[in-house]
Amino acid sequence: MTEGRRGLALGVAAYGLWGLFPLYWPLLEPGGAVEILAHRIVWSVLTLAVLVVLLRRGSHLRALVADRRVRLLLVVAAVTITSNWATYIYGVNNGRVLEASLGYFINPLVTVLMGVLVLGERLRRWQWVALGVGLVAVCVLAVDYGRPPWIAIILAFSFGTYGLAKKKADVGAVESLTFETAVLAPFALVYLVALEAGGDGHFVSDGPGHALLLMSAGVITAVPLILFGAAATRVSMVSLGLLQYLAPTIQFALGLLVLDETMTPGRWAGFALVWAALVVFTIEAVRHRRRQLALAAAATAAA
Repeated sequence: MTEGRRGLALGVAAYGLWGLFPLYWPLLEPGGAVEILAHRIVWSVLTLAVLVVLLRRGSHLRALVADRRVRLLLVVAAVTITSNWATYIYGVNNGRVLEASLGYFINPLVTVLMGVLVLGERLRRWQWVALGVGLVAVCVLAVDYGRPPWIAIILAFSFGTYGLAKKKADVGAVESLTFETAVLAPFALVYLVALEAGGDGHFVSDGPGHALLLMSAGVITAVPLILFGAAATRVSMVSLGLLQYLAPTIQFALGLLVLDETMTPGRWAGFALVWAALVVFTIEAVRHRRRQLALAAAATAAA
């Protein structure tokens, strides 16, 4: 198997696992979204600390901690990924998987919009078209739901902010997430101890099987991350951009076909508009990438 094919397989595995998350979080009930989130943070930091040792990333982590600018950016990342995780767990465990999948469908459009608003980037014509169609889609869905699709909006903007902070920090995925979860872990641990002490926790009272399920949240968080990191070094950014649609597609299919969530005609119309926007966005991105490569090749040949 070539490196490109291996990278593609690793990417499919990563996004495939992320797509299957709606089947995992309900297993951690009767814990509420905040309790499950706290367990995810605590067991993730322990799992990632082990990975830092095994992968010999200790020096990278120490360099990260020593850089004040990077620390501040990753604190922002920690706060936004916490809101993202909490919202997603709440959505999945409250029968709103389809709306959660919408958040990750519109995330590429939100990321581009944030580039304009935060970084002052200029959009090309068809990117504006895609954003416009995406905005219309959100309006259509808001009318159908009788409210804005808040779960989707929070997921998209929190993950977009998270990605922006990580991009500016420019550090490795494992060590950065280790730092982020380490920042959050003391708060999560205090919350869990207080919950158990008050008799409202589910780690001790629901048996060893459920305790192991809660502990597995660390591995469930780390494994797709490692697979994604391995894929990112082997495939092009265009390929990664296309793969990102796999997770919400799987989530959408699970919500519709397995979890029996309702899709009204208005919601179908809204999702169809989102998908149309993503088609425009993706085709434009691929063509732009090809033009850039062709121009670079021509410049090299001329030189």
